[in-house]
Amino acid sequence: MKKLPEQIPTITLKKVIHRKQVRLLLKFKFNQNLISKIKKLNTYNWSKTLKAWYTDFNTKNIQLLKETFKNEVVFKLDASMYNKNIKVKLKRPPRVISEENKVIIRSYVKYLKGKRYSESTVKTYFTFIADFFDYIQNTPLEDINNRTVELFIEDVFVPRNYSISTHRQLISAIKLFKDFYPECKIENLQLKRPAKSKLLPTVLSKEEIIDLLRFTRNLKHRAILAMIYSAGLRISELLHLQLKHIDIDRRQIIVKNSKGRKDRNIILAESFIPLMHNYLTSYQPQVYFVEGKPTQPYSAESIRAFLHKATKKANIKKRVTPHTLRHSYATHLLENGIDLRYIQELLGHAKPETTMIYTHVSKKDLLKIESPLDLALKSLVESDKNRNTLRLSDN
Repeated sequence: MKKLPEQIPTITLKKVIHRKQVRLLLKFKFNQNLISKIKKLNTYNWSKTLKAWYTDFNTKNIQLLKETFKNEVVFKLDASMYNKNIKVKLKRPPRVISEENKVIIRSYVKYLKGKRYSESTVKTYFTFIADFFDYIQNTPLEDINNRTVELFIEDVFVPRNYSISTHRQLISAIKLFKDFYPECKIENLQLKRPAKSKLLPTVLSKEEIIDLLRFTRNLKHRAILAMIYSAGLRISELLHLQLKHIDIDRRQIIVKNSKGRKDRNIILAESFIPLMHNYLTSYQPQVYFVEGKPTQPYSAESIRAFLHKATKKANIKKRVTPHTLRHSYATHLLENGIDLRYIQELLGHAKPETTMIYTHVSKKDLLKIESPLDLALKSLVESDKNRNTLRLSDN
């Protein structure tokens, strides 16, 4: 009887945080030969909690691993290997807050929940106020004023390199605290938020979108990116999209309880339906459109990781995030002549001003404008009947 050839073992490489450091993790089925070779490298340790071998995550260790095993194993790269957001977070010292102030903070959180702010907003505002109380230490709350807030921003917020939008959130949290605790001396009207940053969003061309999808070889990954772009979804909306909210017959997607606690209907792209059928038949998700474990939502980090990989393969030099696909969706709708009012409804924007930003990145009307340089060259050609064309590259 002919002996079957032995199957080449597979080692999955993962990037993880372990013991407060970024590590390279090796996952494989038990193989004594592999274990013996890993031990000889002297840089690997066994983790009982992770049930895998690990070492420091760096180029040198990855290269050494490849040289050690050469053609003996198949290396499989986990999505975490492409995740640049996996970094060691330095632990801040614990906050020092008096018991009396802790009671006030808890009451403030209860006040926010009573105002029906979202769980995310309550958590964010709680963090800001807790940090503020840690900063003022034993200063009586009746004595804190606008200058106290300014000093907190100067001494804590700015050194932490928080963004302008986060700064604006802090001011909102402080203003609400003043409403909750009017005994303090903070003057709400004089407490100013910094002006919003007016940065234009990154937008992919239609050709770049098609290239991105073509170079996303994995069926599940391609279906995810196509769904985000074709429906203009936020990443949180994609992750929480349930199968029962996709109506193929009516070509509609119902986005439930989105930002601002709103529902909205979106058109299901006809060209996306065959890809979606293929994906659903192959992967058979049970509750959500895309699942990590059965009946569990997928990971946002995984989407960012494989999108980054696909962007590099498609040779797109722009910085592309899942939200870039949403920006591209809105801009392409505008360029196709769709009214801004409809785009606002499709995107779920509360204010038309938010949607107006896409008028600045749309090229539909800009392409009709001729540069003064083009007009000057045309004028010279028209004045000289013996010259059919005039090129700047001519000597």
